[in-house]
Amino acid sequence: MTQRTHQAFALIIPRFEDFFHSYYAEEIIKGVSQAASRLKVDILMHITDKFDHQDWLDSSFLSEDYIDGIIFADINSDIETLQEVIVKGMPYIVLNNEFTAPINSIYIDNKRAAVDVVEQLIHLGHKKIATIAGDLYTQAGRMRLEGYKEAMSRQGLAVRQEYMPAGNFLRTPARKAAQDLLKLSDRPTAVFAASDVMALELIDEAKHHNIRIPEDLSVVGFDDNPIIEYSPVKLTTVSQPLVEMGRLGAEHLYQICQRTARIPVKVVLKTEFVLRESVRAV
Repeated sequence: MTQRTHQAFALIIPRFEDFFHSYYAEEIIKGVSQAASRLKVDILMHITDKFDHQDWLDSSFLSEDYIDGIIFADINSDIETLQEVIVKGMPYIVLNNEFTAPINSIYIDNKRAAVDVVEQLIHLGHKKIATIAGDLYTQAGRMRLEGYKEAMSRQGLAVRQEYMPAGNFLRTPARKAAQDLLKLSDRPTAVFAASDVMALELIDEAKHHNIRIPEDLSVVGFDDNPIIEYSPVKLTTVSQPLVEMGRLGAEHLYQICQRTARIPVKVVLKTEFVLRESVRAV
């Protein structure tokens, strides 16, 4: 076998609906690629099944003959399979997930970011606040929902089941969730959507019901996705540094491979609440 001249990292991304239009995947790939180019590391992208991750272990693609380390763009809650990968001894890092265990990871505090959103809305006088939850199979989806619930409970506001429909980070389920919220007799005055894509579906559905944003309904998204430039109203959102997450993932994995990193790697990136026109005080 010809000896490799460059290090090679596998970037493992779980497959999900609308993958090739995913802002998250696009930004992570961009950040990883930027660092890899500077470090002269080859990147081999591996798209794995969303629910069955055994190919992390079985694929010859993941042999040490081919790759030097693994970047997990997400693990979709599959701690057990991740632990099996760790036991194999291959250098790795996990993005977008927080762990109490000594696992190499780079992430944002999704729960804290969601708490901040709801507290901002409460500060503006909103009490009837709903959320459109993300994919609860992902840690990000669960933590944003938990942050919403915690902030509401902390302020003594009711956490109502009908105010928490799931949009799964996808357009069609988010549209259905928006319809369910907007037809309620006791309609919320504000909605925190766990992604910008879902927030835009809500805004569009509100337009069909002659509900004005923000006069009748305040809306907050999450991501600061460039797609919000097409929104009829400038969307208030949470900006998260996804390109930086991907870049740091590749850089820290390189350091792990060089045995210069302090293990376990734990990096928490900051988010920013970006107030725009889609929110107003009650």
